[in-house]
Amino acid sequence: MMPSLRARLLLWVLLPLAAFVFLTASQAYEAARETASLVQDNALLASARTIGEDVGWQDGVLVSDMPPAALEMFESPYGDRVFYKVATVDRLLGGSPDLPLPQRATGFPVFYDTTIDGEPIRAVAYQRHLYDSGRAYPVTVVVGKTEASREAMVRTLWRPQLIRQATMLALAVALVLIGLTKELRPLMKLKDDVADREPMELEPIRVAHLHSELRPIVDAINRCIARLKLHAARQRQFIADAAHQLRTPLTLLETQVQYACQREPVDPAVAEALSGIRRTSRNMIDMTNQLLLLAQVESDAPAAAQQPVDMAAVVSAALEELLAAALRRGIDLGAELGEGLLVAGNENLLGALVANLVDNAVRYTQEGGRVTAACRREDDTVILEVIDNGPGIPAENREHVFERFYRGRTDVEGTGLGLAIVRHIAQSHRGTVTLAPGPARVGLVATVRLPAWREADAAATAESEESA
Repeated sequence: MMPSLRARLLLWVLLPLAAFVFLTASQAYEAARETASLVQDNALLASARTIGEDVGWQDGVLVSDMPPAALEMFESPYGDRVFYKVATVDRLLGGSPDLPLPQRATGFPVFYDTTIDGEPIRAVAYQRHLYDSGRAYPVTVVVGKTEASREAMVRTLWRPQLIRQATMLALAVALVLIGLTKELRPLMKLKDDVADREPMELEPIRVAHLHSELRPIVDAINRCIARLKLHAARQRQFIADAAHQLRTPLTLLETQVQYACQREPVDPAVAEALSGIRRTSRNMIDMTNQLLLLAQVESDAPAAAQQPVDMAAVVSAALEELLAAALRRGIDLGAELGEGLLVAGNENLLGALVANLVDNAVRYTQEGGRVTAACRREDDTVILEVIDNGPGIPAENREHVFERFYRGRTDVEGTGLGLAIVRHIAQSHRGTVTLAPGPARVGLVATVRLPAWREADAAATAESEESA
């Protein structure tokens, strides 16, 4: 899986910056060590020269009288130990006999690292010649010191630079994160705009306030949306045209079959065949009407919620149309209507929604059953419930019944489009539809939730009418 764009940009910016900080910190550390070593070496050499100046002849014998000031310059709060040694070729004139000499002596000061009792020290060997009776006597002065103060100086010199470098890196990280978050906000908004769209919302994406680098991408997406919109429109138009062309011959066929059925039957088999043809033609007419309704729902979806619709009147009208079908099956069809049931929408489509839900309940409920359409308001939501005491729908099939042409039972006449149309209409009105078991887990409850009519909807409707 590819890392996020933000992570990749952070890596591109921060990895080189971190490498640069590491390099400069290393160089600063080496510079601090060189500076501390130079200061310490100069102090060692100065001390060695001071000690060497006080080596002289006394009664024909070389003696070393070390002044206190030669070692006082090494006093520090870090507990360093200072060693010195003054020696000729064959005799120790003073100091610590354990202090090692350099591997080779020269006429110039020699700085070297050594140890005493396992403790590392930095030392300098300085050689001077004293003369007596025309003979030169070489005297070697060695001064050594432990490295606690030198390491402390390194830390003192290097730590402020390290803190500055680390602060700069942390500040860069914070600024890059803030900058990326701010500059990527239009991209996140674009993502939300695409993700929050309804399946049939094929409107172009707005390119305002987008970076110039994002506009070619959005333009390509908009061109793709335009092609999809054209294809969907053509498909809906084809379905509507085909269904409309089928209505006339199907209606004619229904009339002819009905006329044939009213004639005196000559053969029982012919009468049975005519009855089957009549049922089939009715099913085809129902399916054609449902296809036309589905095409209308999909084409009118963006502009469905425009006018105030009284759901009480819609439910009452739908029940009146289906009352005869319910009476034929002995089903108790009733309504429970509250007050303030105005919603923003299309009255014809909402009527089709209620009719499909009630028709499904009447079809699938056993004879002598009960179907109730209840509508009430809760806060800013109008809730429609169609409740029956029929066989219900198994939990694993409740989502599938919203698919086109899916039928949970084949022993009941139907088109398999009713609930698909119900969901389309509910979604086009910014609502939802769910199925759940009835009271005491008997039957089924189909619940539709729709936003109630608000003053803001009235103002928007008036503004659209004025602009039209």
